[in-house]
Amino acid sequence: MDPNDIDRLMPTELISLDDPPAEKEACIEYLLDVVADAGRVEDRDAALSALFQREEETTTGVGKGIGIPHAKTDAVSRPSVAFTRSEAGVDFASMDDEPAHLVFMILVPESGEDEHLTILSTLSRSLMHDEVRKGLYDAETPGDIQSVMKEAMA
Repeated sequence: MDPNDIDRLMPTELISLDDPPAEKEACIEYLLDVVADAGRVEDRDAALSALFQREEETTTGVGKGIGIPHAKTDAVSRPSVAFTRSEAGVDFASMDDEPAHLVFMILVPESGEDEHLTILSTLSRSLMHDEVRKGLYDAETPGDIQSVMKEAMA
């Protein structure tokens, strides 16, 4: 994934620095509404169903304080990555039993299998680095979040 993909996948309107709900399902709905409010969701109920169905398969809590709920669904017309931070943390049932403080949501059209996997793997790899997570915690604006992600993918 190219760092310039961040502008397309994760524009500033998909980045919320407000504290989301602390309960997992409510946090997922919160981020979905961020994407919907940006005009990137065709069918909110179908998108929510796809996200919850994916959560039932296996945890999207990847550890190190990160949650990445994601889904492929025709309820969205283009790939989108939303972001929020939680001070209290959200229980995504991660393998390290730690709550997620950095939460990314990936929504990709059903036909976008390759892009979905590319986004998920690139994001997961980037977030394993302490300095990237620290940059996301320290960021003060949505633009700062974008900059951290671009640098992480360079």
